[in-house]
Amino acid sequence: MTQPPSFREELISQIPAVRLLMALGYQYLTPEAALARRDGKKNHVILEEVLEQWLREHNQITFKGQTYPFSEANIRRAVETLRDEPYQGLIPTSERVYELLTLGTSLRQTIDGDTKSFSLHYIDWQRPGRNVYHVTEEFTVEKRGSHETRRPDIVCFVNGIPLGVIECKRPDLETESGKAFEEAVSQMLRNQRDDEIPHLFAYAQLLLALSVNDAYYGTAGTPKRFWSLWKEPLNEDVLHRTVNRSLDEARKMRLYGWRKYANWVRKHFDEQEAAGERLPTPQDRTLYALMRPGRRLHLLYQFIVYDGGKKKIARYQQYFAVEETIRRVAHLNTQGMRTGGVIWHTTGSGKSLAMVMLAKALALHPNIKNPKVVIVTDRINLDAQIWGTFRACGKQVVCARSGKDLAELIHSGKVDIITTVIDKFDTVATKHKVRSSDTDVFVLVDESHRSQYGATHARMRQVFRKACYIGFTGTPLLKREKSTARKFGGFIHKYTMRQAVKDGAVAPLLYEGRMSELTVDQDAIDTWFERVTAGLTPEQKRDLKHKFSRDEEISRADQRIMQIAYDISDHYRRNFQGSGFKAQLATSSKAMALKYKRYLDDFGIATSEVIISPPDTREGHEEVNGPLPEMGEFWKRMMARYGSEENYNREIKEDFGREEGVEILIVVDKLLGSVKK
Repeated sequence: MTQPPSFREELISQIPAVRLLMALGYQYLTPEAALARRDGKKNHVILEEVLEQWLREHNQITFKGQTYPFSEANIRRAVETLRDEPYQGLIPTSERVYELLTLGTSLRQTIDGDTKSFSLHYIDWQRPGRNVYHVTEEFTVEKRGSHETRRPDIVCFVNGIPLGVIECKRPDLETESGKAFEEAVSQMLRNQRDDEIPHLFAYAQLLLALSVNDAYYGTAGTPKRFWSLWKEPLNEDVLHRTVNRSLDEARKMRLYGWRKYANWVRKHFDEQEAAGERLPTPQDRTLYALMRPGRRLHLLYQFIVYDGGKKKIARYQQYFAVEETIRRVAHLNTQGMRTGGVIWHTTGSGKSLAMVMLAKALALHPNIKNPKVVIVTDRINLDAQIWGTFRACGKQVVCARSGKDLAELIHSGKVDIITTVIDKFDTVATKHKVRSSDTDVFVLVDESHRSQYGATHARMRQVFRKACYIGFTGTPLLKREKSTARKFGGFIHKYTMRQAVKDGAVAPLLYEGRMSELTVDQDAIDTWFERVTAGLTPEQKRDLKHKFSRDEEISRADQRIMQIAYDISDHYRRNFQGSGFKAQLATSSKAMALKYKRYLDDFGIATSEVIISPPDTREGHEEVNGPLPEMGEFWKRMMARYGSEENYNREIKEDFGREEGVEILIVVDKLLGSVKK
């Protein structure tokens, strides 16, 4: 029998993926059965029959020492609350759904004459075996405002809630990039548009694009360039057995029987089994790593972050850094304290998000009864980024606005998570003399190899004598800094630039040496020089010539800066403009930064902004009521425009991070590395 061409994707990628999911414990539903469990309504995406039954069996009320079931009206209300969440854009809706899934909902019920609110949960995150898992194919969903439909290849459910969507492509598919999985990603992104089926993706937490030899994952709203590989050493024997686990007759009938060429498909896989066991593929490895029920729930509950209007899921290096840290700190050492350490992840690989995910994991860990997490950073906007993250796990974040405020928060002991900038510990330690011997305090220090090893670190140690200190850094460590990392307890996890470039997590850094050509009219210079030095002795003339010939003076001349600015603008226009890539220009001083900004603006080829620290107001003045120095004028304009130094730094960095935002960021060398695309 000739193989129908339309089945190649189904046979090579889709059905093997479903078979592996069934081997992992997912119950298979035919497309017809899945539609029946949502009452035949293609505009609904929750299997309401499954969810109702699970809520009824796994939620109960404890009141005055007795247990009671939730009323049928409340069970139905809980389903409707989740199902009818108003769609107001993919990410805002997704965030509200995520809060419902992680926190549950509160329902009022009368018991023995008392009416109170009681919590009901949609998923048992801590005990994966108490949930039910389903998988279906060709899941037909109506587009918003239309009767047209889309059909994702595979949808995976937990308690009837569609938490996973998978698209499969055959590996030999022709694409512009040569990678078949990219078409799956593109299809997934199209389906998330507001006029498509975004209401499915508002519930979906984990998305997979598969093509046998490639497997990438993301979450709702993840741009194509941020879909990631998952790398993990697996138990090869267990993986091999799972991949080759056979199906009984009843499950084979459900999996193959509904298809148009059911007999042919059944024959194909029966012959494949008879030929012997197959080797696991990259697709199998990713499915096994991410879709095992326990791993999947752990990943979704603790490793999803909403950050600046974007939804993010952990990359593998973030996940394993957090897991390794938790293993280290979950128990007291022989000194009666918790052993800390340093997480070194190269700049640009998501170090700050790993810090947030670790703080969340610490706050939720069952072995740490009353954890207090203090996040110490030089990022003034970090607290805004993580507030929603901790709200989704029932924890409150408070930002210490001053040293006094930090002292009061520590002294009260009532706050789960405190964020603060590094300089406030001086006030806490010396003026307020706060001291704590709590072993359940975790101090997470951003850019730990810098100021944290000096006076600031000593102040923190004065305040938190028995705390667990965990440092994060992304900048290469010098020999001296590696040795001082022992103050934190040694290295916990490393993710190098080489690994990050190989994974595509960061772009490789390429260096191209360029010189701005300068032409000099020597005869004209000699004539001018003789005229202006007519009154000097030969010795004085020689000294003056020597001064003018120095490289330092030439390099600072406006003519050279102008030529370099033009060369930068032209090079950027010809090679990178419109590609999504941005540029940074590092200068040796604030004055040089402003000069480059002025010339870049004059040429008008590429947009630019300057990030500098406040100028020293004592310098540059020439008379009492004269004009402000150029640096002062610039700073005055920035403060009028942004209101504060914090806003100035945040707004320009965020604009630089947007694809359509400013193209060239001019920084002084000390800021290089703290500002990135």
